[in-house]
Amino acid sequence: MILPARRTSAGAAFPILLGLGALDAAGYSMIAPVVPAISRATEVGPGLIGVLVGAFAAGQLVGYPLAAAGVQRRHAAVVLAAALALMVVGDLGFIVGSGLPVYVVSRFIQGIGAGGLWLGVVFGVLERFPESAYRRLTGVLAAYSIGGVAGPALGALGGIRAPFAAHLALTGAGAIAVALLWRSSTAPRFGSERAALRTPGFALASAGIVLVSLCLGAFEGPLALHFGTRLSQAEIGALYVCCAVVLGVSASASGRFRPWVALAAGGFLLSLALPLAAATSTVSIWLVAIALLGVGFGATEAGALGVLLETVGAGRIVLAMMVWSQIWGIGYLVGPLAGGGLAEALGPAGIGLVSAVGDVAVLLAFAAVVRARRRP
Repeated sequence: MILPARRTSAGAAFPILLGLGALDAAGYSMIAPVVPAISRATEVGPGLIGVLVGAFAAGQLVGYPLAAAGVQRRHAAVVLAAALALMVVGDLGFIVGSGLPVYVVSRFIQGIGAGGLWLGVVFGVLERFPESAYRRLTGVLAAYSIGGVAGPALGALGGIRAPFAAHLALTGAGAIAVALLWRSSTAPRFGSERAALRTPGFALASAGIVLVSLCLGAFEGPLALHFGTRLSQAEIGALYVCCAVVLGVSASASGRFRPWVALAAGGFLLSLALPLAAATSTVSIWLVAIALLGVGFGATEAGALGVLLETVGAGRIVLAMMVWSQIWGIGYLVGPLAGGGLAEALGPAGIGLVSAVGDVAVLLAFAAVVRARRRP
């Protein structure tokens, strides 16, 4: 149950939360245009680049339970402040450090911070807007798509240090914004229900986010390295900006459909677009694949979130949201690692096989939902 709280600054808080969501998205999406520069500077191939990208997801897996405990004991603003401090440490690692080990550790620390930012933003919304949670969280997804535009733009600044220095400046602004967040005198109490994790609806929401995170991890790691064979760092950044714009439009439009419809349509597009992008070196075909990926990412993520909220409800969602987010992190960890390994073994076309695991999970989860609805 969520206790009522004073709302004297709730209206002002929502734009701050949206901005922090955009900052979070920029933090993970900025890596794609930078990985060719890191590869050249460290003289490593797609396999170890996959480790670098996956380190962020490994950090998120640590950050999610820490953040979940924080929002149950304290306010979301406390979690957000700690998350931003970790982001600062990670940025400094790329700015003043050098070498792949330093970059991997820095990216891991940023991942912990990203886990806190995501849950801090989500529960910041639930603290203040429990009656309109789904609509507000749809706005958060839109903000994440804006961050998905800003991140590749930062990454396109050139080199390794400049993108992370720019991100550091934005993180400082985010810290000021967190200080302005209103806090209620009593922390809202969010409940959990373990039984929700055993429902077909939760399985479907989880399968959808697995597909998104697997494809996104491969897209931002090994596939970006494949794009680097034909495109400059700035051009790769522009490509990912375009994908993020399409993603935002898709996520917003998907809110007009039933969540399972959006999830199914988006999943089909992801299973088509990732192999298409990996199997060719033709820039014009890449553009088509990027557009399909953007639509697929937006629709599948919005659909998965909608299914989760419908299944669990906002008042008892802490455990379900934490597990669902960790599942996302696992997929984002496995995606670049698997994509990098497949690219080493089979060439760039092997990256397209990453989506197959998510496809199977979604199909099995849909079958479980259908069976559950047919039971008397």
